[in-house]
Order: sequence, then C-alpha cells, then structure tokens
Amino acid sequence: MMFTIKKIAAHALAISASGLFGLNFAWAGIPIQHWTQPSGAQVYLVPSPAIPMLDVQIDFDAGSRRDPAAQAGLASLTAGMASEGVLAVGTAPALDENALGEAWADLGASLDSSASSDRFSFSLRTLTYPDLLEKATALAARQIGEPAFSDSLWQRERQRVAAQLKESATRPATVAGRAFAAAVYGTHPYGYELTAETLARIQTADMRAFYTRSILPCRATVSLVGAVDRAQADALVTRLLARLPATGCLPLPAVAEVQPLGRSSEQRIPFDAAQAQVLIGQVGYARSDPAFFALLVGNHILGGGGFGSRLTTEVREKRGLSYSVYSSFMPALHAGAFTIGLQTRPDQAKQAIQVAKDVLARFVADGPTAAELQAAKDNLQGGFALRIDSNRKLLDNVANIAWNHLPLDYLDHWTAQIARVTQADIRTAFARILQPEKMATVVVGETP
Repeated sequence: MMFTIKKIAAHALAISASGLFGLNFAWAGIPIQHWTQPSGAQVYLVPSPAIPMLDVQIDFDAGSRRDPAAQAGLASLTAGMASEGVLAVGTAPALDENALGEAWADLGASLDSSASSDRFSFSLRTLTYPDLLEKATALAARQIGEPAFSDSLWQRERQRVAAQLKESATRPATVAGRAFAAAVYGTHPYGYELTAETLARIQTADMRAFYTRSILPCRATVSLVGAVDRAQADALVTRLLARLPATGCLPLPAVAEVQPLGRSSEQRIPFDAAQAQVLIGQVGYARSDPAFFALLVGNHILGGGGFGSRLTTEVREKRGLSYSVYSSFMPALHAGAFTIGLQTRPDQAKQAIQVAKDVLARFVADGPTAAELQAAKDNLQGGFALRIDSNRKLLDNVANIAWNHLPLDYLDHWTAQIARVTQADIRTAFARILQPEKMATVVVGETP
C-alpha cells in the first residue's frame, strides 16, 4: 500500500513539474481568494484541480529580525528543531526525528520548516486523495502544534552546527558574506550572524519560549495552491493551526529600519585562495517601495540579467576580469542590501572593483539606453510564464503577495507593470536609492 502511495506521489510531482499547469493560469489570470479566519489567520487560496496535489505555506512574523542580538540564529535553529520530533499528547505517541521522517515518507508527503530574515515558515506538500490528505493534515498539525524540542537531540545538533560554523570559516565566500553583512547592516538584525558565542547561549528553553510567543494562529498567513476548494481549504487551515495556543495576539515590538551608510568603506581580508571574493554594496530598498518595478527592470539591465547586462559586458566580456559578475537587490519588510558580486584573480581585484564601480556610477547618473530597456522588458515579460509554471512556484508568488499585502490581481498585471517602466523611472529610482560614493567594499583573498 505504501509503495503504491509513493508511486502516486512521484507521478503527481512529475505532472506538476511539466509546466502545463502554470501556462493555463498565465492565459486565464490567477484567481486568488482571500479571507480571514475567526482566529485571525489570513488565508490566500488558488484552487488548482488539474492534479490531486496541494502545496501550503504558513508564514509567521518570526524570522531572524526577531532574534535577540545575543542569540543570533535563534529563529533558524528553532525552525530546524521544529522538524525533529513531536511530543506525546493524549493517546498519540511521541515521534522522534526518525519516526517523524518515516511517517512523512509513508504518506508520500512532506512538511518543512525554515526561517528567513522576516518569516518563520512551514511548507506542506501532499496529495489530496481523501485518506492521504486527512493523515497528512493530522501529522502536520501535530508537528506545528507540538514540536518536541528534545534537549538530548539539541546537544547533538549543537555540536553539528558548531562544526559547520567552524568549517564555513575556511570558505572565502562565507567570510566575505559575513563581513559584507556587518558593513551594510551595522547593528540592524538583518546583519546578525550565528556565531559560536551566540550558539552557546541558545537552549531548548529559549526555542520553546520563542515558539510559544511567535507561532500563533492569529499571526499566521497561510497560502494554498492545489486541488481544494474554499470550504476544504478553510477546514484544512483550521486543523493545521488547531493545536497552537488560542491566546490572542498583542502587537509585536516594532523593528527599526535599516540605516543608510554615511560613507564608503573598504575591508581587505587576507585569505589563501585562488580567487578573490569581491562584494560591493549598500542599503537598498524595502519591498513596499513604489518604485519596485523600475528598480527590478533597472537591475536586470545593470547586472541582474546575466549575459548582456552592463556589468557582464564591461567586467567579463570586454576585460576578462571575472567569469561571472552580478548585481542584486534583496527587498524585504525593511530595506535589504544592494550587492555587486564577483570573483576574480587576486592580482586583478583592484581593476575589477574599479570597473564595477565605474559601471554603477554611470548607470545611476545616466540610466539605461532605450535599446537596453526594451531588451530587458522583452526578457522579463517573455520569462513570466516560467515564474508560475508549477505549484511550488505559484505558491511562492501567492505567499509573496500575502506577506507583502500586494493586490490579489498582482500577477495578472505583472507584465503590464513591466511594460510601463520608462528610462526616466529607472534613472529617478536608482538616483534615489543608490549613492555610488557611499559603497561598502569587501575583498577576501586579494594580494597586496
């Protein structure tokens, strides 16, 4: 029986990955339904009856921006331990991490937990055959509502994480990333990094306390894509959150905004490596910025679009200074970092940095050409269908709409928003957000 279930799951997953599902939505629009449950949980649903599958994402305002500074890493470690066993409650026996993993494998389903800078998230994937959906929902509700946070398991996990931290310090990319985050974010929680010291201060009692005050139905934003209707989705969400405390929610403390850099800075960190890791950047923008589309299209032209972008043309193709170079923004609830990243031969690092900074300064001052803008629009609009061509990708988009309070028809007008962006929009937005003379630069592995 279980072998058959796994075969069914594998077949359904293959259908989901085919792309046909998302293209149908691209033609017909994305029908997102939204309502609020009596508990306060916000629900966003896209019914998709084509295949008997359901993807669910449950987000809470409990990402690393809620970590105490002295316990940086608490949210991500709590999320990891939330998948490592459930308590015994009533007649239901406890399940350790192995038993829990086997239970999910037997259902051909999965429930993962993770934490980003803003969100603490659960992701459920299951078939919707009635008996399987019932069992998967019940198991997910136990895992969400009654995680074990085993002390003995945490002692073992702590040693494993400590070993990972020690090993990561031998990788130049990790060293560069940590130095860059500190330079751009300063003391803001977005710049917090898990260290040996903060790891030593985190106990399972801290995880339980963090979980108890953060993971509540009234703080849940639930996004669903799959073969369920509204009534089924509402009942399912109620069951998934039923084992959490119904205590009501007081307002969460405000988190300060990221402060812009007051001046430029440079860090050159010696490291014995074949390639120097270079990161250049500053504070970018929050996802709520009204110039989001202008910044999206502009960054595609500057360095986010791969081959053909300004940075790739100047740094790689014309001068051969790097195999790859990119630029990116990370908009979130607060302003995320703007980053230019590249790897280069250590003796070429200074030249590569100067070229990259010159390209950025010219782009901020002058904006894109008409040809660059049209090429970027064609590329982004042409690739839109690939953003929603599977349940998982569509769920990511629905969860993004829900988390950022975007209009329910956001995806229906995405390509039109791209089409409306002008050269002047990009020039104005980049001049407002970026100050090329105030960039933080980190180089790991450069030779004198």
